[in-house]
Amino acid sequence: MSTMRNLLLGAALAAAAAAAGAESTKMTAAQAIARGKYIAKIAGCNDCHTPGYAMTGGKVPEKDWLIGDALGWRGDWGTTYPSNLRLYMQTMSEAQWVKTAKSAQFRPPMPWFALHDMAEGDLRAFYRFVRSLGPAGKPAPAYVPPGQPTQGPYVQFPAAPK
Repeated sequence: MSTMRNLLLGAALAAAAAAAGAESTKMTAAQAIARGKYIAKIAGCNDCHTPGYAMTGGKVPEKDWLIGDALGWRGDWGTTYPSNLRLYMQTMSEAQWVKTAKSAQFRPPMPWFALHDMAEGDLRAFYRFVRSLGPAGKPAPAYVPPGQPTQGPYVQFPAAPK
């Protein structure tokens, strides 16, 4: 009886998981874009990828979101710049984005590990939102290796603990 109960419980859980996954694919285009916008806001994407967003408490028009920033982030790794996601997403398919988000290890301070943990449906919704904004802005400055001079302002991170 215990084995049968476990099989039924397992089947019920599998059916519930499948239904939850199917539910996320049933979103309309507008619902997916709205979900992606929500994710951009709560995941902190705009904090780095939208100039002035954090400093103004989020009071940046949506038309200016996710265009990257020339404010660098400098640490032991060198100096990185928040990429222009609106241009970046134009270069890949949704499937390529999901694969990249689930596997890439970007330089700090990008929290790539958070992307790895995001549900696939949320990654797809974010992609659809960014694509809905259309291309805008220009590419962010290129990565600068450690010890090399940078152009423009940057935030200095303390040295990593040893």
